[in-house]
Amino acid sequence: MAAPVVSRVRNLTGSSSERIGLTGLVLVGVALLAVGARWVSGPIALVVLVLAALVVVGFITLAVLGSPETKRALSPYGLLKPGSLWLAIFYLAPLWTLLKISLSSKETRFAVFPTFSWEFSNYGKAFSDFGPQFTRAFLYAGIATALTILIGYPIAYVIAFRGGRFRNVLLGLVVIPFFTSYLIRTIAWTSILADSGPAVKVLDTLQLSGVLEFLNIMQDGKLINTPAAVIGGLTYNFLPFMILPIYVSLEKIDVRLVEAAQDLYSSASRAFRKVVVPLSIPGIFAGTLLTFIPAAGDFVNAQFLGNPNTTMIGNSIQDQFLRQNNYPVASAMSFVLMAIITVLVIIYSRFFGTEDLA
Repeated sequence: MAAPVVSRVRNLTGSSSERIGLTGLVLVGVALLAVGARWVSGPIALVVLVLAALVVVGFITLAVLGSPETKRALSPYGLLKPGSLWLAIFYLAPLWTLLKISLSSKETRFAVFPTFSWEFSNYGKAFSDFGPQFTRAFLYAGIATALTILIGYPIAYVIAFRGGRFRNVLLGLVVIPFFTSYLIRTIAWTSILADSGPAVKVLDTLQLSGVLEFLNIMQDGKLINTPAAVIGGLTYNFLPFMILPIYVSLEKIDVRLVEAAQDLYSSASRAFRKVVVPLSIPGIFAGTLLTFIPAAGDFVNAQFLGNPNTTMIGNSIQDQFLRQNNYPVASAMSFVLMAIITVLVIIYSRFFGTEDLA
């Protein structure tokens, strides 16, 4: 009885194996999502998990007993399975729970569990009550992202093309901030930007305070508790996330392309604009995503470096979750934030593309 089964397995074509692999991946992912999101519970959840385990065992058996063509067809799905299942249970399931809570209501502030009631008004409150926080979050994140490009690109360029034997040392200096807690680094800036701190003293000595007041960077002789301080903190904290992807793109550029452009009577600046910059766009794209997305949801910099008029949407979400116990509105705000970021990323990717990021 086993011999015919083995024979059938070995005679599977590549297309059949691909269909089986994709079907198994989807079924197991949906099973874990159903259990994690509590679509099923109790004995039914146990049955679903057992069926998912049987599908995985069948997949492994098929990969072991199958022909070389079958193994080649199944290998991508085998590599995708761990990550996909992890995302199903630890990302999609919590996301479903967040969506369900965002459409729920609480009878009182002190109620423990919200009641699902299709409460779409939570999304209306997210826009009407916290519109300025959304605006500041994307404005500050956008400015910080632009500043990280302006600061990080020259640094990455120097390391990639002029670093020489010191390249690893320079990269180490870029990564060193990660050895310190994000929170500690931000709190340290409160001392640097304080009224009696070194930054204000240097600016006063150079008599630049008036210029910065005119540019609205300083307010009443203060750097701390200003929008500029929040943007500066975001720029500093996320700068390495911009430098490293750009460096990777620049490091892969063949310098002979620049030399060829110069041999064709192109100036150094023109060769940079026409050769280096276009080839480094994938790094800029990746760095922008790594910087803008977490910066838009950040709340640490605004809390320690800003004031009540510089709060970002992350601060409001934290307040609604941890202080007001208003989980439905906080969940709606989180979903709106994710939706806006997703739309912006899609639009941005249409301009830069992602086919060269691999």
